[in-house]
Amino acid sequence: MFRSITSVKLVSRPWLLVMILSSGFFILYSGTEAADGYKLINIGAIVDVNSRIGKEQKVAMEIAAANFNNTAQNYKLSLHFQYPEKDPLQVGSTAEAMIKEKEVKVIVGMETWGAATMVADIGSRAQVPVLSFAEPAIAPPLTSTRWPFLVRMANSSAEQITCTAALVGSYNWRKVIIIYEDDANNADTGNLALLSEALQITNSEIEYRLVLPPISYLTDPKQFLQEKLVKLLRTESRVFIIPQSSLAMGIHLFREAKEMGLVGPDSVWVIASDTITSFIDSFNTSVISSMEGALGIKTHFSQDSSSYKIFEDQFRSYFRSEYPEDDVSEPGIYALRAYDSITAVAKSIDGMTSDNSSSKISLGYILSSNFTGLSGQISFRGGKLLNSPILRIINMVGKKYKEIDFWLPKFGLSKTLKMEEDKNSSKVGDIRNGLIGAVIWPGDLKRDPKGRAMPTDAKPLIIGVPARTTFDKFVKLISSDNPHKIIYDGYCIELFYKVLQVLKYDLPYEFSVHNGTYDDLVYRVYNKDYDAAIGDITILVNRTRFVEFSQPYTESGLSMVVPAKAEQSPWIFIKPFTWGMWIVTGAILIYTMSVVWFLEHRWNPEFNGPWNIQIGTALWFTFSSLFFAHRERIYSNLTRLVVVVWLFVVLILNSSYTASLSSMLTVQRLKPNVTDIGWLKASNLNVGFDGDSFVRNYLENVLGFKPENILKVDHEYKYITDFESNRIAAAFLELSYERAFLSQHCKEYTATITTYRFGGFAFVFQKGSPLAADFSEAILKLSENGELKSLEEKWFAPSPECSGSAEVNNNKTECLSLQDFWGLFLISGTTSTICALVFLVRNFTSHQDASEGNITSSGRSIWSKMIGFAKYIYARREGKIPARASALDQNPDVDERSSSKMECGSPSDTPDGSISC
Repeated sequence: MFRSITSVKLVSRPWLLVMILSSGFFILYSGTEAADGYKLINIGAIVDVNSRIGKEQKVAMEIAAANFNNTAQNYKLSLHFQYPEKDPLQVGSTAEAMIKEKEVKVIVGMETWGAATMVADIGSRAQVPVLSFAEPAIAPPLTSTRWPFLVRMANSSAEQITCTAALVGSYNWRKVIIIYEDDANNADTGNLALLSEALQITNSEIEYRLVLPPISYLTDPKQFLQEKLVKLLRTESRVFIIPQSSLAMGIHLFREAKEMGLVGPDSVWVIASDTITSFIDSFNTSVISSMEGALGIKTHFSQDSSSYKIFEDQFRSYFRSEYPEDDVSEPGIYALRAYDSITAVAKSIDGMTSDNSSSKISLGYILSSNFTGLSGQISFRGGKLLNSPILRIINMVGKKYKEIDFWLPKFGLSKTLKMEEDKNSSKVGDIRNGLIGAVIWPGDLKRDPKGRAMPTDAKPLIIGVPARTTFDKFVKLISSDNPHKIIYDGYCIELFYKVLQVLKYDLPYEFSVHNGTYDDLVYRVYNKDYDAAIGDITILVNRTRFVEFSQPYTESGLSMVVPAKAEQSPWIFIKPFTWGMWIVTGAILIYTMSVVWFLEHRWNPEFNGPWNIQIGTALWFTFSSLFFAHRERIYSNLTRLVVVVWLFVVLILNSSYTASLSSMLTVQRLKPNVTDIGWLKASNLNVGFDGDSFVRNYLENVLGFKPENILKVDHEYKYITDFESNRIAAAFLELSYERAFLSQHCKEYTATITTYRFGGFAFVFQKGSPLAADFSEAILKLSENGELKSLEEKWFAPSPECSGSAEVNNNKTECLSLQDFWGLFLISGTTSTICALVFLVRNFTSHQDASEGNITSSGRSIWSKMIGFAKYIYARREGKIPARASALDQNPDVDERSSSKMECGSPSDTPDGSISC
C-alpha cells in the first residue's frame, strides 16, 4: 500500500496561501505544459512521513519547491511523496511506479543505504537521477560505476566514528559496548567495521555488540529491550556507544536503560547518530531526563545566516500547520539537507536553456552544483558530497542539553570554529586529556567515569594474594585469634594501602588467598576468578597477553648470589698505587737523584769519590728523603730548590699511600667464590632459584643449565642451609629478592653484576581495566614524592651487623693512578730540569772565561771543547769546607778524605755563589 501526498493544508498566512494555490495548480497540470507556457518538472520523494525525520524532510522540500516556483520563469516543480508502509523491500517498485506513472525526472529521499541502492538501480536503468539521503561509512567499490545516476546528498558517519573513538581513547576506556539498530534492508554500511578499526587505534575494543531489529518489527519494544539489556548487566564495560538507531528506538532504549540502572555513576553513553541528536530539541523533559549525562555528536550547521533565519520562520509556521500534534522545534540537519536537495535540482533547471527540447534533468547539472546551502557547502566529487561535516559535541543536562566542543575534520577538538583564535591554545586539536568543556556525567559524577562496573560494598574488588612467598618481606600472611580472619602484611600489601590513599575514589576490596603458582594466579585474573592480584608478581611478555600490569614498583633483573670470603693478599702493600703509578714514581725519584748529584758532586765532598760511592750516596740521599731522614749536607741553592719541591712531592705521596693502604686494611672486602656462569656449567654444579617457573625456564633455556642442576628453594632461610651443605653453589634471584637477602646476610654472601633484565614487580588487573592506569599513576606519584623510597627503606633496611657495611662491596677503595698525580710529577720534573739547565749555563760561562787565557784552546775542535767542558763539570773543585751550609747540615760527620782537601774560595768559586770562607 502506498501513500501519495500532493496537497497541503490551508493556513492563515498569505504567503502560505499563495504557495498552496500555486502548488495545486501545477499539480493539476502535472507532466504537461501549463496554459501560460511553464513546464512542470515532476520530482518523486520517497520519505517516511510517519517519522519525525520524514515530516521535517517533507516540509523542507515543499518550502524549497514553493520558493523556486515563486521566482522561476520557465519551469515549475511538482513534488510527489510516497512511502511503502511496512514493506521496505517494495521501495524499488515504488520508484519504478513513480517513473512510469508520474513521469518524475528525479527521485529524492531514501534514508537507508539499502533503499538507496534499490532505487539507484531503477534510476540508472531509466536514466533518472537519484538524490539519496543515505551514505555508507564504507562505500562499496566502484559505487559511481555501478550506480552512475546516484547522487549521495549526505555525509557518511565516518567522521562521527572517528570522533567517538577519539573520545573513548582520551578517557582511557578500554572496552565499549555497541548498541546498534539494524537496517531494515539488512544492508551493511560498514559502521561497525569502521568503529572497531578506529577503537583499535586508541587501544580499545568492543566487548559486546547488542544488535537490535528495526523498531517497526517489534510488537512490544519495552519487553524486548528489557530482555536484551539484562545481558549488559553481566558485562564489565559501562561505555555504551550508539552509532546507528532510529529516533523511536533511542527513546525506548534510554527509558529502559535508566530503569535498569545502566545510566548511572561510572557509566558513559555516547550517541553518535544524527537520527537522535538532531531532534533533541523536540524531546519532552521525561525523555531528556532519561538521557542525563549522555554525550551526543551532531552535525553542525550555521544558524546565523539570513537565509537560514528566513527558512526557520517558514519551517516553524508550515510544520505547525501541517503537524499540529507534534512539538515545533528548529529544523534539524535532515530538513536542511532535504531543502538543499531540492535547491540543487532547482539550480540545475536554471542552468538549462529555454530551447532545450528535452525535459529530462541533466545529471551533469546536479553534479556540478557549487553553492552554500543551509546544511553547508554543496559540491560533489565522485557522486558524493565533497566536504566533511563539522561536528558538535553536546551534553544532556537536566531537562535540556548544552553544547560543549566542536570537532573539526582532520584536526580534532576546538572551542570555536575559527582556527586562528585557537592557535595559542595548547588544547586545540588535542583530545588526549578529554573534552575541553566541562561535562556533566551520568549520576552527577564529579570525576571522569571509569567506564566499567566499579566495585561496590555489595560487590567488592576480589584481589588474589599468594599464600606463600619465598621472601616474607614482600607478602606475609599472619594468623589471628579469629580463625576466619587473616592479617596481610608485607611490602606489597603496604604499598597497596598507600596506593588506595592516593586514588581519588573509594575502592572496596576483598583479599583472597591463592594457593598455587604465580602463573596460576595470573591466569585466574585472566579467567575473571579474581579482579586483580597483588604480590611479588613479575611482568613477563607471556603474561601481558592475558592480563594488564600496572607500573612496576621495583627494579627489574636477575642476579647471581654466591658465598663470599674476605679478600686477602700478601702483596696488598702494592695495591694503593697502580703499576703505572709505581713506575713513574720510581722514574721521577731516579731523575731527582741524578739532578741532585749533578748539582752537588763538584762542590760537595759527600758526593765525591769512586763511582760506586757517588751512586750509593745519591741513592741513599734520595731514598732517605722519602722518610725525611737524609743527613748529607747541601751546598748549592739550586739543589735546595730541587729538594724542597721533591720533599713536597714525597709528603703528598706518603699521605695518599698511607690513607689508601689504611682503607684497604681496615675495611673488609668480600670476594665471590664464583664469578663465571660458564665455570658453574662446566663444573656441573647445582644452582638454586626462588621457585617461580619463569626463572627455571630462563636458567634452562637461555643460560643453558642442565635441568638436573637447577634446584628449587622454597624459602629464603633454606638458601643458607643449601649453601652451607654445598647443595647449591650459586643462587639466581631477582633484584628485589637479592636486596632482601643481602640486607640480612651481607657478611657471608655477595652478588655479581646484574646482566639479565625483566619487567619488575607490578600489580595485576584484567585486560582493559581502568584500575591499571589509576594504579600506575598512583605508583608514579608515590615514587616522585619519595614515599616509595621510604617504604623500601622500611622493609629492606639492613640488619645491625650489615648496617655499617651494606655498601662495602659497592664502595671498594680504588687504586691511586698516575691520572691523580701527573700535575705533581710535572712540577717536580720541571723544577729539576730548570735547575740543571741554570747550573750548566753558569758553569759554561766560567769555563769560557777560564779558557780565554789558554793560548792553545783557540785551535781546538768543537768536540774537544765539549769534552773539556764535560771534564770541567765533572772535576771536583778543591777547597775548604764552606762555612755557610744548610741548616740541616750541622752534623759534624764529614768525609775526612774530602774535607781535608777543601780550601777557602771566593763566592765566585761556585756557580751559584753559595760557598764562602
